[in-house]
Formats: sequence, structure tokens, C-alpha cells
Amino acid sequence: MILDDIADVRAGDKGDTLMLAVFPRDGAAFDALESRLSPELVACHFGSAVTGGVTRTVLPGLPAFVFRVPGVLGGGVTGSTALDGHGKTLGYYLLTLSIPD
Repeated sequence: MILDDIADVRAGDKGDTLMLAVFPRDGAAFDALESRLSPELVACHFGSAVTGGVTRTVLPGLPAFVFRVPGVLGGGVTGSTALDGHGKTLGYYLLTLSIPD
């Protein structure tokens, strides 16, 4: 199973830090992802582009997760020559992540 099978993702930026919001499609998906979608798994998916520790926040009162992924935006919107300085396509890349059993 990949993340796209059970969740939606939205992406944004805070400087050089990619912000990824993961919205499971139902309660069963939230329960599965709460134990399986770790910061370490997300960091591994993005590989060597990550320059610091990935963190995950479970949003209170909302079945969603926010991941902070530092360093993958090449300096941020104003300091990067990357085509996707906001990291929008990286949200779609996260959807390809294989979720372990």
C-alpha cells in the first residue's frame, strides 16, 4: 500500500523547511498511519536532501499529521534556483511512500 491509497497531502514552505500536512481519508486510515507513518520513514523517503530532524505533529481535534522536513527546499523561495521553491510537488512525492505493514 502507498500513502496515496489512504490519505491526501498538502504542502507548503516556511523558509527552507517543507511543511507537509497528511489527511487520512477515514478513521481506519488515521489509526494505521498513526503507528506506521513515522518521522524516520518520511526522512528516509526524502533521503539526503533532509538536513535536520523531521518532526511530526498530530493535530489536536483533527485527524491529521503535520511533518516538518528541513533543508529540502534549496534555501527557500527567495534563496533557491529550484523550480519548486514552495515544495508543492514534494507533497505529491510523499504520496508515493510505501506504508509498512
